[in-house]
Amino acid sequence: MASKGKKAQKFELKTPKGTKDWEGKDMVIRDKIFSTITDVFKRHGAVTIDTPVFELKEILSGKYGEDSKLIYDLADQGGEICSLRYDLTVPFARWLAMNRDHQTIKRYHIAKVYRRDQPAMTKGRMREFYQCDFDIAGVYDPMLPDAEIVRIITEVFEGLGWKGRYTIKLNHRKILDGIFEVCGVPTDKIRTISSAVDKLDKLPWEEVRKEMTEEKGLAAKVADKIGVYVVQKGQRDLLSKLQQDETLMANGSMKAGLADMELLFTYLEAFDALENVSFDLSLARGLDYYTGVIYEVVTEGSAPNSAPLATVSVGGAAPAKPSKKPSGGKGAVDFDEDRSSDPSVGVGSVAAGGRYDNLVGMFSGKSQIPCVGISFGVDRIFSVTKARLAEENAEQVRNNETEVFVMAFGGKGFTGLLKERLSICTTLWEAGIKTEFLYKVKPKLPNQFNAAEKNGCPLCVVIGEDEMNAGKAKIKEMGLRDGHPEKEGVLVNLADLVTEVRKRIQRKSNLEEMVKEASGLKVVGGIRGEPELVPTETMAAETPKPTEENNTLETTKSATEAISETEKPAGGSVHSQEAIGAVPAS
Repeated sequence: MASKGKKAQKFELKTPKGTKDWEGKDMVIRDKIFSTITDVFKRHGAVTIDTPVFELKEILSGKYGEDSKLIYDLADQGGEICSLRYDLTVPFARWLAMNRDHQTIKRYHIAKVYRRDQPAMTKGRMREFYQCDFDIAGVYDPMLPDAEIVRIITEVFEGLGWKGRYTIKLNHRKILDGIFEVCGVPTDKIRTISSAVDKLDKLPWEEVRKEMTEEKGLAAKVADKIGVYVVQKGQRDLLSKLQQDETLMANGSMKAGLADMELLFTYLEAFDALENVSFDLSLARGLDYYTGVIYEVVTEGSAPNSAPLATVSVGGAAPAKPSKKPSGGKGAVDFDEDRSSDPSVGVGSVAAGGRYDNLVGMFSGKSQIPCVGISFGVDRIFSVTKARLAEENAEQVRNNETEVFVMAFGGKGFTGLLKERLSICTTLWEAGIKTEFLYKVKPKLPNQFNAAEKNGCPLCVVIGEDEMNAGKAKIKEMGLRDGHPEKEGVLVNLADLVTEVRKRIQRKSNLEEMVKEASGLKVVGGIRGEPELVPTETMAAETPKPTEENNTLETTKSATEAISETEKPAGGSVHSQEAIGAVPAS
């Protein structure tokens, strides 16, 4: 018991810098991203594993080049010295080294990783964030797994609705090493110069050249030779250009890298995965463990405002510096400052990866297990998605996936039909149909409709005393236009309820797919303010005409009047608000 007079402890209620709570529609969008990515991973035959959130510090040390300073070290608790995992790749390599029976595996892993980086929260640059990794481990014929990774990237971003709004940058570590060797970079400086080149997506060449020469001691004439190559990008055209350069082709590393890239382009053509690919010589990837092909996926907003995507040029202006001057001495950097408003900070890559053939051997000391993989940054993908939804003025994200709302009505002496509602919900749940009802014994019909409309529920099952006595229930599709033959609902036998509900869910799904294909959007009603896109005439044509058997228009007067008078939702119909997918197509 607290001592008398002792003041209650006060807490600063906030999340640590670089982290956030997730709830509401943000969670819906993020879960949609997870499910889209997971579906692609499973489609390509992957199994999933999980590893601890922290590793022995020695496992992580020396694997991330200059970024090793961003590893979160844990306090020494008098036992093993540990650090929070920086990515999911090194733990996977450690797992492979420990499990020698897994010489070949396709694995995916979705989990949080941790980096002591300077955050930019609204741009998805966080200290705690999710990665979705897909890796192929094992000895295979050259470039086949590497090509499938590109195909997987394409399927993920097409599935998210990013068609035409992302670029898959490709390069090869052997090509970079060949360029550096031909240009005269000392062997001991190749990795650190590679890290400088990797900044060309956010800094102009002059700034990168300055880092090479003034900070890393590279000769100016060597830096200028590098600059001739690393600003080039293309596809097969660039590949052919490099192959015709006799000086480059005399280098063994360059020759091997170009041979790999030629194979890769051949396979990508067969995979129909070349449309968004850019062979980009500025892509270097600073991590020390890459040995072959490297990937990076960027979109609008990946680069800072001062260095727009695909406009890196020699001699460009340096990006704007943060306007906020932190305390701590001249030029000091506030490492905890959220740089979301800093124009020199972009979202960064939304996915990245590459081939790492030697990492497993670093742990096992035995035979190598070659690997290639890709990591999707969910939080960065989310930030881009949310910004696009805001641009398009889209309010169609649903809070849940409820398909049916069960409700009851009645006049004087209305009991609420609670047991009957519970029984119908149970029947629908057992059939795998997502169903809800209002937690009131005697609910008012307007309140039930409001609850259904709030979350965009597409179907309602409405019962009254007369319907129950006749062994029937009414299925009402929300948001139908006036004059539609099913506007007031369709009376069906309770025995047929599951079949009839499923039929309407499927019909609605088919219609939404038609709308998506016709408009390039994933939201019924549009997200750009166009007139409603739902072809109601098509829907009406598919709907059977009312008959005496289904008694669509000749239900009890009280039911029809109750529904028509009640379903007047504020802010538009459910149909116009309903989301098919959390991510809009472009």
